[in-house]
Amino acid sequence: MVAYDGAKLMDIAGPLQAFSEANFLDGRPAYDVVLASTDGRAVTTDTGVRLETTRLDDAVLHGVDTLLVSGSDLRLPPASTAALRSCLAEHLARPRRLGSICTGAFVLAELGVLDGREATTHWAFCRRLEREHPTVSVNPDALFVTSGRIWTSAGVSAGIDMVLAMIENDLGRETALNIARSMVLFLKRPGGQSQFSIELRQQMQDVRGRFDDLHDWIRVNLTTDLSVQALADAAHMSPRNFARVYVRETGESPARAVEKLRLEAARRLLEATRDPVRLVARRTGFGDDERMRRAFVKALGVSPQDYRSRFGQV
Repeated sequence: MVAYDGAKLMDIAGPLQAFSEANFLDGRPAYDVVLASTDGRAVTTDTGVRLETTRLDDAVLHGVDTLLVSGSDLRLPPASTAALRSCLAEHLARPRRLGSICTGAFVLAELGVLDGREATTHWAFCRRLEREHPTVSVNPDALFVTSGRIWTSAGVSAGIDMVLAMIENDLGRETALNIARSMVLFLKRPGGQSQFSIELRQQMQDVRGRFDDLHDWIRVNLTTDLSVQALADAAHMSPRNFARVYVRETGESPARAVEKLRLEAARRLLEATRDPVRLVARRTGFGDDERMRRAFVKALGVSPQDYRSRFGQV
């Protein structure tokens, strides 16, 4: 892992912790983890925490398998990574895997590594990456993207997801899942998943959190009557006032919100179980698989079967 002054602490610590956990779980040194910088001095992260590093020289780069560049606050001037880019430029062909965490993608892009490739970075900087590097095909919604030997991830926790995928490639799915469990992660997310869950999007839309309790109630009652009348009763409001206030606070209709929560629940079941599509449709309140199929195609552009074939984890 390559670090520099101003690098984000979590971009470094999260992925390195996952690699370190692999050593503990397997009981053998699967990875030799090195935190390196251009001069080998301690680097000061964005939090002010200083980390000791090893000098990034021929000795370190000789035989390197995986090299990852950490991200930073992009208010840092480009000169802050100039020495790093100069150091890496001569050694880009050495690693079997070359990647970035979060805005570390800008370092790779400036080195030309991402030209003609698909890549991602933190959602807040995807447009900037497109603007400054038009030859890069930026995927603004993915948690992480692989393009040949090049791996790029979105911010912070997505870097852990990417490293778990690397570990799964190296050591198998069971090891990767055990690491996710040991790090108390909710799940091991596939790279093509959105950087935003539907729940998070709703929280961002309903910034005052007025309907958080209602959304929790809906998730528990997906198979029951979720008409405006039923939702209004659950929110202790009149139907007319509820519908008006809900649209004002969240920017969408109650019916659309219900469909999105059912869609999120169905996605999780398709990823984590082998239940038939028709059973998933019933368990999430769609009623029948055709109604669920239309919702999937409208929102995601793929059928439930296609979604499972891409993201299914069992």
